Amino acid sequence: MQAVLVSARPWNKGMIQNLEARTSCSFTLISDPRDLTVERLSSIAPQFVFFPHWSHRIDEAVYKKFECVMFHMTDLPFGRGGSPLQNLIVRGIQETKISAFRCVEEMDAGPIYLKKPLSLHGSAGEIYLRAAHIIEEMIVEILSTRPMPQPQVGEPTIFKRRRPEDSNLSAARSLEEAFDMIRMLDAEGYPHAFLDVGRFRLEFTGASQQTDEIAADVRIRLVDKSDKE
Repeated sequence: MQAVLVSARPWNKGMIQNLEARTSCSFTLISDPRDLTVERLSSIAPQFVFFPHWSHRIDEAVYKKFECVMFHMTDLPFGRGGSPLQNLIVRGIQETKISAFRCVEEMDAGPIYLKKPLSLHGSAGEIYLRAAHIIEEMIVEILSTRPMPQPQVGEPTIFKRRRPEDSNLSAARSLEEAFDMIRMLDAEGYPHAFLDVGRFRLEFTGASQQTDEIAADVRIRLVDKSDKE
């Protein structure tokens, strides 16, 4: 059996080796959006195309020809849309579910294969790593049990994708909010929480919450006009 794993995120690097050791399936990795074409997939002839973490557009021809399985960090149909982890944390949510669903035209609206619980404690990097392990288990289960995806039930709640300027810590109204802003953006490839002080931008990672203060690592750099636009 052939399958494809589509991801460019570092926390998914070891997933193919683990999956091939645990299943009878041979996996091919696609990390460049330009390679996600009908022609490339047809040369592989996969039974499934799995998307553990993907933020690029998927052509209609791809998801109509191949069984494309997406993973979303909310209990769908709650939380359809962009930046699910950050949108959950700013709402004070500490536990969520990862939903595995089939890709369709409408964003995050496809039928559900299965769901698994996920804790939202820790930094974004820690959460994404935890999620990668859970998604690996979900892929193994999908390959072994072949569940029939079922339509989503309930009224959808839509999340809006966050913008880089939404990472400005000046918007925090309490130490708790500041701590959550730092940790929910503390992952490779994400714009870290920041404060602008004159010509300098202070970017925060590695936060720990104390009784009445936050300890964090800070990176300071000069900013130009384009950083603030």
